[in-house]
Amino acid sequence: MSSTRNTAQRREVIDVLGRVKGFISAQDLHGLIVKSGGQIALATVYTQLKRLVESGDVDVVMTDRGESLYRRCVVDAHHHHLACRVCGAIVEVDTPELEDWTNAIAEKFGYRELRHVLELSGICAQCQASPR
Repeated sequence: MSSTRNTAQRREVIDVLGRVKGFISAQDLHGLIVKSGGQIALATVYTQLKRLVESGDVDVVMTDRGESLYRRCVVDAHHHHLACRVCGAIVEVDTPELEDWTNAIAEKFGYRELRHVLELSGICAQCQASPR
């Protein structure tokens, strides 16, 4: 996916992300790297995550509190996520209609190389059924 240099720090971030199930914060990821013997600054973790998101190697979602959570991409194609605001469960959503719409908007205004991010959140069925 990416043509970015494969530095030791990048490999370390990718390796630990690959062992994590689900999404994780940069701080928690840094803690796991340090716990496993890695020596990497938190700022470097943020830098590597930013580059990995830009290259499409890592997914990022935003919590209601504004915190970014990261994970290795499971799907190679462009996709979106539907996140539960209560338990944090995340579903990958394939939305061809949305992609058609965004491409039509870009074309209407003469834009090329369109990028977009869609954040969807709600309360999953399991959390709706559980008393809060």
